[in-house]
Amino acid sequence: MDSTAPGSPAAEDARAPQPPVPTGARAARKRQAILQAARRVFLREGFAAGVDLLASEAGVSKVTIYNHFGSKESLFHAVIGQTLDDALSEAESVIQARLAESDDVRADLLEACRTWVAGLIAPDVMALRHLIAGERRRFPELGATWQDRGPGRQHAALAAALGRLDERGLLRIPDMELAVLQLSGLVLSPHLVYGTYGTEMPPELTDRLIRGGVDVFLHYYGTEEASRP
Repeated sequence: MDSTAPGSPAAEDARAPQPPVPTGARAARKRQAILQAARRVFLREGFAAGVDLLASEAGVSKVTIYNHFGSKESLFHAVIGQTLDDALSEAESVIQARLAESDDVRADLLEACRTWVAGLIAPDVMALRHLIAGERRRFPELGATWQDRGPGRQHAALAAALGRLDERGLLRIPDMELAVLQLSGLVLSPHLVYGTYGTEMPPELTDRLIRGGVDVFLHYYGTEEASRP
């Protein structure tokens, strides 16, 4: 008998309602402990790490992990999301709170790019990116989560802020998608390329790269007013 046929135990289990995710302050603390432990284990052992090891590292039972996340795959997706939230939160704050209505476009764009780059080149973030890249053939959905929660989200925030500067007459951007990719290429991409091979840029070169990239971007897209403090 086909185990997935209607009426089979597997089919009944698939239709069975899942238990509600635990809520409350205690559950939130436990969830954070699981996420932090899972990040350590995945970075150390890779995606092949078993749930037993994840539970031991977090100091919880396997049942607790399943109650909170449903599966190891869902837990890994949650780790990706939290890692990128932590990495990009400061840059998003600068972009949303200051850049769109900036009176000093160069200074605020520099600050946005510095926090953006600093978040994404942090060792744990780079290590997780490399892990996902290594698993992309077997688990392409991990890469999709990284793209959605990282570059996709950050590029959308930048596009909104740069679009507002365009409306205010401080920038002239005919193709926003291209402009955001060009800015990323100028200030961030060299770190990702060299980081793939274990090479880290020194802080002074990182800052020169950002300052030079912003100046090139504003020279091409900025009006005279945008380039003035």
